[in-house]
Amino acid sequence: MAQGAGSARRTRALLLAALAAILLVLAGSLVATRLVGRDEAQRPPGPTGTPPAGTPSPTPPPGAADVTGPLNLLLVGVDTRVSVPGWEPHADAVLVLHVPAGLDRAYLFSLPRDLLVDIPAFPPAGYPGGRTKLTHAMSYGSRVPGRPRQPSTSQGYELLRSTVAGYTGLRVDAGAVINFPGFTRLVDALGGVDLHVDQRVVSLHRRPDGRHRDPAPSGGGYVGPQMVYEPGDRHLNGWQALDYARQRYITGGDYARQRHQQQLVRALVTKILDEGLARQPDRVEQVVAALGDTLSYLGGPRIVDLAYALGGLSPARFNLVGLPGSGVGKGSGYQGERLTSVGTGFLTALAAGDAEAYLAAHPTLRVRN
Repeated sequence: MAQGAGSARRTRALLLAALAAILLVLAGSLVATRLVGRDEAQRPPGPTGTPPAGTPSPTPPPGAADVTGPLNLLLVGVDTRVSVPGWEPHADAVLVLHVPAGLDRAYLFSLPRDLLVDIPAFPPAGYPGGRTKLTHAMSYGSRVPGRPRQPSTSQGYELLRSTVAGYTGLRVDAGAVINFPGFTRLVDALGGVDLHVDQRVVSLHRRPDGRHRDPAPSGGGYVGPQMVYEPGDRHLNGWQALDYARQRYITGGDYARQRHQQQLVRALVTKILDEGLARQPDRVEQVVAALGDTLSYLGGPRIVDLAYALGGLSPARFNLVGLPGSGVGKGSGYQGERLTSVGTGFLTALAAGDAEAYLAAHPTLRVRN
């Protein structure tokens, strides 16, 4: 096999992997730690997002017609730290994608990782229930009695799912649990992403050349030069996009990070949907096979059916919503975060099918580019 042909096939495999992940989260912070290259029989789409002239229109997968709204998808970015023995997965990013009946628009909002919530008792993990930060639902639920070093991602997701459903009042139909390291490769496979940086962000984790900063000798931080993202229209490569979207020790704290993650989501969604790949079921099936066990998709319709059903969504109708909140407690007495009445009001309106009217009355909730 010629090197160029092999490279092209690997690139297409990465693009397909990005498609599957982004369709699951409509482009959230996917991390695939292992991608398996596969031969692909179909030709790539033309520059306008449609197949080349003469290519037959794809036949919808049998289950696509059964995908109806409203749909609520729980999208979880997990910090696994698999290199640390006994480390339990934490929900580092928790996003909910709501697609109303008609499947012609979508609303994406984040819940603060430190949101104070009531986590229900979960017998499979031996967890008695309690009021604590949302991020802990994933780790507490992942515990398997008798197997302290073998946490269960699907079990952790189940407790997080029930916690989010109880807090938001939304039925969670399906979810995706993803981790961070492979996100860099996915963005690079797409040729990077164009993003409007809306504030100055100084990286805690990376040097300007992309290398990780060294841990401080005394512990509790890092040392060395820092990557800085200045305001303006920027083209970010993979490590830059991931690094930018991870920073929360910035002006606005975790709420600014949530906004930046959502903006990155929309930028990637736009890039993927413009390619028209969601309406090519065979290619989506290949992506799912390539991702293997690096992505956990739980519940709901088959991925290929979901991808096809959402493939007609216009990026212009992909709404980002920022839910305002504030800290509970001060200084060393900090307990977590809580949403304001305006934030919780949006959740009530969403469950009632009144999201557009609520956003019209509270326009500051819309996240802009």
